[in-house]
Amino acid sequence: MIVAYLTALYPKTSHSFVRREIAALERLGFQVLRFSTRRVDEPLVDPDDIAERERTQAILDAGALGLLWAAFAQALRGPARFVRALRMALRLGRASEAGVLRHLVYLCEAAELVRLLRRGRAEHLHAHFATNSATIALLARLLGGPPYSFTAHGTDALDHAPLWALGEKVHHARFAVAVSLHARAHLMRFSATQDWERIHVVRCGLESAHFEPAPEPLPEEPRMLCVARFGEEKGHLLLLEAAGKLAAEGLRFELELVGDGPLRPAIEAAIARHGLRERVHLSGWLGGPDVRARMNASRVLVLPSLAEGLPVVLMESLAAGRPVIATQVGAIAELVQPGVNGWLVPPASPGDLANSMRAALSTPLADLQRMGAAGRERVAALHDGHLEARTLAALFRGEPHAPS
Repeated sequence: MIVAYLTALYPKTSHSFVRREIAALERLGFQVLRFSTRRVDEPLVDPDDIAERERTQAILDAGALGLLWAAFAQALRGPARFVRALRMALRLGRASEAGVLRHLVYLCEAAELVRLLRRGRAEHLHAHFATNSATIALLARLLGGPPYSFTAHGTDALDHAPLWALGEKVHHARFAVAVSLHARAHLMRFSATQDWERIHVVRCGLESAHFEPAPEPLPEEPRMLCVARFGEEKGHLLLLEAAGKLAAEGLRFELELVGDGPLRPAIEAAIARHGLRERVHLSGWLGGPDVRARMNASRVLVLPSLAEGLPVVLMESLAAGRPVIATQVGAIAELVQPGVNGWLVPPASPGDLANSMRAALSTPLADLQRMGAAGRERVAALHDGHLEARTLAALFRGEPHAPS
């Protein structure tokens, strides 16, 4: 079966879960076409991401004239379908913050995508994220493209469901995927009850390589790790405030921040302000093997996010046998069990975050090891990439009684 994948930006360092999902489907015998709305302009460090970039077609490579010509050709090919898609674009545009003009651009992008899908003989289109990529998938379907589905994550469209017309997208889709029960509840909330049965949970999965090697022993050195894009929603500034409290107490620790982004200047200033230059290290973006090496060199992973879906880095840390400290946002509580495989803290509370970091640093290594083993078991049970891909494959094939 030939399936096409669409995201707004692919591949990205922070979207490795899409790459893993595609690879798992290909191992099951699917042919997967990769489409991105535009080219990714950020530097890629992971060899797998670099290889994916070469396999991915960007819709905007057609240019403005190419997109207009694609829309004109679709209008000639199926006038009734084009009018229906145009009406949908106008309706969605009037209801959204993006506006009508942006949705007319989405219509032109959908027309170009339909042309590419026909050329590639795609039988199904799957969009990741419920925002503009799912909008383009919906419009492509109305223009005569193949059936579509989409995956809703966490903070993309779910926080602004009416503006992104989630119910409309679910209604027209063959099925919709939620990466967690939390995300499924949001989709159900904004969808008609008769459409609930087409909303399925397919969790982001890890490859077998994350489970095959036995976890390395926890280090004697009190090292902590945070892996996240440097953006306000990830809570780095609160993490540094909490770390400053621990430093003021004279507690011995090191904290490494892996990632980069627009908040880097503010993070560097906060490191200086809290007197953490000797304790906090910025590593930039790292490839998958290097991130795993940093996890193995750390006792615990800290993710103080203000908003999340269910971060893959938490799964990776637990699979490596490292407990986690995370905030009670999104679907994190579906994975992190307080006192069993980590700590859960209220968001936006540096005091509570400092308390959990202090507790993790003072917990005997043998106890941390047991917590890491419990986390590893939970990730293996909930986030096996092969099993989740089989569920998704059944949905693509339209098989009855697909797990949800």
